[in-house]
Amino acid sequence: MDADDFQALAEAAYASLPTHFVDAIDNVVVLTDDYPDADVQIEMRTNSPFDLLGLYQGWPLPERGGSYGGHPPDVIHLYREPILAYCRAHGEDVAHCIRHVLIHEIGHYFGFSDREMEMIECAQP
Repeated sequence: MDADDFQALAEAAYASLPTHFVDAIDNVVVLTDDYPDADVQIEMRTNSPFDLLGLYQGWPLPERGGSYGGHPPDVIHLYREPILAYCRAHGEDVAHCIRHVLIHEIGHYFGFSDREMEMIECAQP
């Protein structure tokens, strides 16, 4: 899947999110990249560029106080090649995987830890 098709799926995934969810998001940009860059791989201590499907970089909403302002947008990265490889390896639909990763990274924006999100996902039917 080329970068334009992947971007279109990411945009569709964002557009499919519940309105109350999207309305609560402020100062966040969603980018699609082929891979995490070398600095991110070092920071996240990954063994391979395929180890990371997405990443939230920014100041989580619960930590923003009265002094928050004038900050550049937070960024959610969706990594195309790792997501595509994951989908091939697990027989998962690409659009579904993109949406899942997007929601996970937005969860970090709202201040949820990986552990909290795993618990939420396990509670889903």
